[in-house]
Amino acid sequence: MMTYYTGNQPGDNPGNLPSPYYWWEAGAMFGALVDYWAYTGDSTWNDMTTQALLWQASPDADFMPQNQTMTEGNDDQSFWAMAALSAAERNFPNPPANKPQWLALAQAAFNSQAARWDDSSCQGGLRWQIFTWNNGFDYKNTISNGCFFNIAARLAKYTDNQTYADWAEKTWKWTVDVGYLTSEYRFWDGANIATNCSNYNKIEWTYNSGVYLLGAANMYNFTNGSEIWRERTLQILNATSVFFSNDPENVMYERACEPINTCKVDQRSFKAYLSRWMAETTQIAPFTYDIIIPRLRASALAAAKTCTGGPNGTSCGLKWTDQKWDGSLGVGEQMSVLEVLQSNLARDVDAPVTDANGGTSMGNPAAGGSKTGGTMPPEKTSGMGTRNMTVVDKAGAGILTTLFLAGVVGCTSWMIYET
Repeated sequence: MMTYYTGNQPGDNPGNLPSPYYWWEAGAMFGALVDYWAYTGDSTWNDMTTQALLWQASPDADFMPQNQTMTEGNDDQSFWAMAALSAAERNFPNPPANKPQWLALAQAAFNSQAARWDDSSCQGGLRWQIFTWNNGFDYKNTISNGCFFNIAARLAKYTDNQTYADWAEKTWKWTVDVGYLTSEYRFWDGANIATNCSNYNKIEWTYNSGVYLLGAANMYNFTNGSEIWRERTLQILNATSVFFSNDPENVMYERACEPINTCKVDQRSFKAYLSRWMAETTQIAPFTYDIIIPRLRASALAAAKTCTGGPNGTSCGLKWTDQKWDGSLGVGEQMSVLEVLQSNLARDVDAPVTDANGGTSMGNPAAGGSKTGGTMPPEKTSGMGTRNMTVVDKAGAGILTTLFLAGVVGCTSWMIYET
């Protein structure tokens, strides 16, 4: 996976992947490396991960760096924020004291997104894009809102603060009310505000189910095992069966594109996130273990069989159901296999920590919110909108708060779907 990384080379920016990979996928990749360290104890990539996360968080510690803010979407920002939040939850080695800390980075991104909650259309929700000049500003998608829900739920659990939980509840309710979550607990991709978000793009992706699954599991944990969040977690999990084949049994596949060979660059990494979030769900909501682990085991065994391609015979393929290399290779393929393999180690490591049970990352509940997007011309704002102080302040007011794996790591935009 890391053979594709160029951000550590002279003249490049730390955290960057080269074309054709978008910025968000680099954030997802460093989230995978946080997991890798947590599951294996191998610190080979820690310094590079810390460097990338801190550099891309700059200049205001909210993951809106100057090299991205003209094109950055809410979901893009979220994948970097979720990597930082994972670092806090896993007690990944903390940054130097004079640098922003993992928890504070996640809080900053959360606050900036809370300020973007948009009641002007579709009765609420986050838009896909942050700025008006970007294609997709008029689209409210499930993954942007799902990431916000995920971050809010995890912050609620980590900090034990009800304000974050209230935002998670609000986002869940909006997802249901707008119709992106079906009665069968399957998730549509999103809709355009021109139809008041009623003409759904009904394509289904693994990561939409995964991001809500882990969020719901964290709400179950935060509410001390409430029956309603237990049921929601279980219903989402049961509905993910559509992403697992019958032959071979229990092997994950991206059903919207793999069977018809249309998976784009972004979509080739989506199985990584369902694997990641399912594994963590077993730790946060243990009642899911007996459902999830057989799927992760079967998927890992099949995925490993695809890692025989490329010039070194270590490149992994896309279609795990083939159980052999299918000729594809790239960051997404490598990251997906890495995640499903290491996810099988979830039972052997400690569950994510919180501020009350061993977490060491320092927070800053007032962080972020300085760049909320909108319509300000880029020449006047350097690609940044003005802050809506009232929304951010309300959001923050109540918060004061392994050999095979090594081989996979070492050797081995946001999805744009226009209807």
